[in-house]
Amino acid sequence: MRRYLLLASTAALIAFASAASATTLDDVKKKGFVQCGVSQGLKGFSSPDDKGGWTGIDVDLCRAIAAAIFGDPEKVKFTPLSAKERFTALQSGEIDVLSRNTTWALSRDTALGFDFRGVIYYDGQGFMVRKSSGVKSAKDLDGASVCVLMGTSTSLTLADYFRSNNMKYEPITFEKDDEVVAAYESGRCDTYTTDRSGLYANRLTLKDPQENIVLPEIISKEPLGPVVRHGDNQWGDIVSWTLYTMLNAEELGLNSGNVAGMRESDNPEIRRVLGTEGKFGEGMGLSDDWAYNIIAKVGNYAEMFDRNVGKDSPLGIPRGLNALYTQGGIQYAPPIR
Repeated sequence: MRRYLLLASTAALIAFASAASATTLDDVKKKGFVQCGVSQGLKGFSSPDDKGGWTGIDVDLCRAIAAAIFGDPEKVKFTPLSAKERFTALQSGEIDVLSRNTTWALSRDTALGFDFRGVIYYDGQGFMVRKSSGVKSAKDLDGASVCVLMGTSTSLTLADYFRSNNMKYEPITFEKDDEVVAAYESGRCDTYTTDRSGLYANRLTLKDPQENIVLPEIISKEPLGPVVRHGDNQWGDIVSWTLYTMLNAEELGLNSGNVAGMRESDNPEIRRVLGTEGKFGEGMGLSDDWAYNIIAKVGNYAEMFDRNVGKDSPLGIPRGLNALYTQGGIQYAPPIR
């Protein structure tokens, strides 16, 4: 009897979980677009142009999610959020997914009711200084005033670094990223700290970028990735496998330019990715060509990286850790099978 009750209870839990997991996808399909939380403007990751169009790797991920669901990467709307606002917006249901240069950390993953769904960019915190300061290393910053964004893990890492090195500093905090950059440029602080990708991006906005340098030290691990509400497993799977598809596509040599012609490939891995073999969309409530639509209409991971932050962008950031595991990096996706 006990065994049967356990089985019945398990079945009930599975049924409940299945019903609950469809909520976000159903809502998205009903309204006809994905509501994506992004930054208020960080070049290479999520930034608007003068016509209101958004670009960046975080933006492209949202477009890829829309392509997977609707077959149309334009069925997405963007909500610009400050670091302080981002988590409340996700918790309240104002947005469906947070794709906003957000670090995956234990407290966020366990205490806020969220799930991180992969790493779109492996980053690390650093410092930027003016060349005229003569500072060559973060170890030379004892007693410095530091511009930093409030409401982020950046402040904690900053405090940890100075304490562990027996150094003193004066934090000067701001709520918005552009306020931090403006304060640094005006000379209100000696150095500016954030993720190194953000330093490279914001350096481009300064009046004289070449007169500012990013110091060599990397003082933290900052795995940046998309975030969803905890408990909606189907929606979380869609977000994860959108990113994984872009990585798998690069590894398999699939890109937006050749993917149409690869649908007739004899390679079983490629056929599974493109939906010509197996039914791998069913478990997520998607059509069999969901992955094909991601690749055809947004591209693989390399295309996304290069045009936004890499060799084809003004930032020119090397792939580094964000190269595939086969190319000396640590980007690695589970297989579609």
